[in-house]
Amino acid sequence: MRNLKQISAVIGLCAALAACSSDLDELHKKIAEVRARPGDRIEPLPELKPYESFAYSVSNMRSPFVPSPPSNAGLTSSLRPDSKRTREFLEQFPLDSLHMVGTLEMAGRKYGLVRDTGGLVHKVSPGQYLGQNDGKIVGITPVKISVIQIVPDGVGGYIERPAALALSE
Repeated sequence: MRNLKQISAVIGLCAALAACSSDLDELHKKIAEVRARPGDRIEPLPELKPYESFAYSVSNMRSPFVPSPPSNAGLTSSLRPDSKRTREFLEQFPLDSLHMVGTLEMAGRKYGLVRDTGGLVHKVSPGQYLGQNDGKIVGITPVKISVIQIVPDGVGGYIERPAALALSE
């Protein structure tokens, strides 16, 4: 019985080796077939364009990565927000959160109607303030409220910047 198992194991091993050799024969045939084919033409390398040098002619100008000096050449601006002024109600809201919803004319005087973030509508007139950057109302037309804000200039001073609230539809 033991001999029978050994003999069957040897026969199985021989069969497995014989199967591998037939795969190798097929592989050798395939390689021979590929080698027998005529070779394809090799495409030439693309032509390289000659290098063109570039002369950087603005090296003596100000670098865009360095802050520019203040425009008033060292003089300090007297423009500052009035810290002693009593703040008005609409100054607690950012200017972009306020919406102009219309105008009103009473006794020959023009008023703007502004809606805040809570949905309340306020009557404003030139000379009043709104927005968080000391925005003073300088004009009211049927389509916009013009404002002049006092904002930091980035180098320790302040500048005036025009802004507007356009009529919301």
